[in-house]
Amino acid sequence: MSAARIGILISGGGRTALNIAAACASGAIDARVAIVIAHREEIEGVARCRAAGLRVAVVPADAHLADALADRVDAALEAAQVDLVCLAGYLRHFRVGAAWRGRTLNIHPGLLPEFGGHGMYGLRVHRAVIDAGARESGCTVHEVDEVYDRGPEVLVRKCAVLAGDTAETLAERVFAEECLAYPEAIRRFLARRAAPATATATALHGVRA
Repeated sequence: MSAARIGILISGGGRTALNIAAACASGAIDARVAIVIAHREEIEGVARCRAAGLRVAVVPADAHLADALADRVDAALEAAQVDLVCLAGYLRHFRVGAAWRGRTLNIHPGLLPEFGGHGMYGLRVHRAVIDAGARESGCTVHEVDEVYDRGPEVLVRKCAVLAGDTAETLAERVFAEECLAYPEAIRRFLARRAAPATATATALHGVRA
């Protein structure tokens, strides 16, 4: 079976996309990054991903033409023959639809269902965690549906919230967990998707000693 093809959507610095690409390159994930999609040429992640040798497509966004944008994103993903979509700090709503249902993941920098939902991203999440007096935070990888941060959980990693933490210091500690969580979640997700096909092949052809 050939390696899975991953499409990554970004809106910022691209660190998560690069982390996924590194996990693919090391063999930690049996996959390759087929395309990275962003909506603005000038975001830092575009230059970073290109410098790392990744194929990047810039699909300009128009706030008044959401369906047209979703169509263009779908077309870019389909042209790259993407098997799995990974949202990586993507700040727009992703239209899952029939095309990507059951094969889209997101990582959230908090412990869902707390501190999630529309408008909750980046430092906003970490400030909310600190303001709530929470003793732990972490990250959640989940399947994506049409509602922000609602899809089924795939993997969670936790870390302590320390006395004196700022949103920035907590963000770095959570990001360290994200770097472990997302590749592992992708690996598990792809293995789970491959399991029915493996079971069917075994039933049809038997197992060789």
